Amino acid sequence: MKLTENRLDASLLTEEERGLLAKLIDLTERDSHPCLKGADGTEIRLPQAIYQVLVKLLQDMRHGKAIVLMPEDETFTTQAAANFLGMSRQFFVTLLESGQIPFHRVGTHRRVSFKDLRDYAQKRNAERRAGLNRLFNEVKKAGLYDASYTGKE
Repeated sequence: MKLTENRLDASLLTEEERGLLAKLIDLTERDSHPCLKGADGTEIRLPQAIYQVLVKLLQDMRHGKAIVLMPEDETFTTQAAANFLGMSRQFFVTLLESGQIPFHRVGTHRRVSFKDLRDYAQKRNAERRAGLNRLFNEVKKAGLYDASYTGKE
């Protein structure tokens, strides 16, 4: 498998690599303190944070997911950022101009960091969840919630 543009695609693993993936996953389940061993025999224990990222990467690849490695300060164009958030570019630009998402300019073009996009998405998701919880509580308080309803009439 080759790494192209910081992307690991599990579907491109060879049969041999899939076998190695299975062995690595087995090792992470048995040993919580792995180390890297150099050709000269030097061993260095992996810091826990790096180990946890490695385990997550292996688990995701086992489930056939492609992995993209990206630094938090990577910048997106307005179109790429809008695509990431699942909205139109114009609506995204409105969010930028209203100050809801930080951005900077490169010449006349707006750029947004990946970290700021993730922060906005997390905030948006939390607000959505809170709204759904309020709605559920109002329905329940009004006596309209039927816990025994299974969706079949």
